Amino acid sequence: MENKKRIGRKVGIRKVLFVLTITFLIMSLSGLGNSSFAKESNVGRGKSVNVKVMSFNIHHAEGVDGVLDLERIAKIIEDSNTAIVGLQEVDNHWSERSDFQDQAKWLAKRLGMFYTYAANLDREPVNDGEPRRQYGTAILSKYPIIASENHFLTKIGNTEQRGLLEATINVKGNHLHFYNTHLALTSAEREIQINEVIDIASQSKGPKVIVGDLNATPESNEMKPMNSHYLDVFAGQTSNSNTYPAENPAKRIDYIFTSDDIETVNTEVIDTLASDHLPITAKIVLDRKKK
Repeated sequence: MENKKRIGRKVGIRKVLFVLTITFLIMSLSGLGNSSFAKESNVGRGKSVNVKVMSFNIHHAEGVDGVLDLERIAKIIEDSNTAIVGLQEVDNHWSERSDFQDQAKWLAKRLGMFYTYAANLDREPVNDGEPRRQYGTAILSKYPIIASENHFLTKIGNTEQRGLLEATINVKGNHLHFYNTHLALTSAEREIQINEVIDIASQSKGPKVIVGDLNATPESNEMKPMNSHYLDVFAGQTSNSNTYPAENPAKRIDYIFTSDDIETVNTEVIDTLASDHLPITAKIVLDRKKK
């Protein structure tokens, strides 16, 4: 009788160990080591997701009134309910003009967003031991930024270095490739840079959004390759979509482009004097691929 009890206990222990082993294997295979990604990648698969994106040249947060005000920039982003923002002319410990602030970090913390920053200009600090002085672009996102890279673009002579900031963003399990740039002031440089942007973006598969201050009007020659590869979300609109200068906008030089697998359902030019450019937004639809 005692032997039967011992055998029964051994069988029971083996069953418990078997169940625990199977449970452990299931947890390992389901990727619970990264629970936020596991949840996002398995919720609502096959359904579309609405995402609002923005392009905003913030002029280092100095408004038309000459006042430096990062909070004013933050409020515009916040009130627009934008999820992903491409910012141009962003200072990072640059100079007195922006109080030597890390503007991208400040905005991300204030808005509770992820961010990545790209320094296209990188200078020595004023004093030894202080942070380097940088100027460039940034991407802020309510969704996790899982990879980012800054690509320097070709410049001619002693002109300002420009770049293309690339980020891969996990939008509820869908990987969106988001690009942000601020192109040169000369037409010859822009022609080269736009083709470089197209070439860099072509190396990634999946939905793409390209935003930025391109310093070119829609009808200019350098814009033709861009329009042949991507959809200008403001193209064909009858309402005024000019973005510069902010006080009396006379031309459109700020853009949001999408790949043809993205639908745009709404666009807006936001009227504000917080910068010398007007911010623009687009509500886009991402359709997840069914597996």
